[in-house]
Amino acid sequence: MGVKFAVGQIVHHRKAGYRGVIFGVDAEFSLSEEWYEQVALSRPPKDRPWYHVLVDGASHTTYVAERHLADSDDLSQVAHPLLGDYFESYDGRCYQPRGVQ
Repeated sequence: MGVKFAVGQIVHHRKAGYRGVIFGVDAEFSLSEEWYEQVALSRPPKDRPWYHVLVDGASHTTYVAERHLADSDDLSQVAHPLLGDYFESYDGRCYQPRGVQ
């Protein structure tokens, strides 16, 4: 089973309401059991994709289960201090990862 979202895509968190851009994808949950028990309160499935997200208008990142994300209707650029570390440009729809042709 494939992933629904790609690196560079702008997404919206269904529950928390924030927007962000995906900077990493894991085919399944890859953090610690301790993190899952403390943070993943709704117990999303570990055997489905999880995403690393730069949160718009913030300086932190999040790790989110696929079921909590949706395509963002707002495609304006994301404001995050680490954006330039992962992406080299924005084409109006998604960010282009560094080092990818």
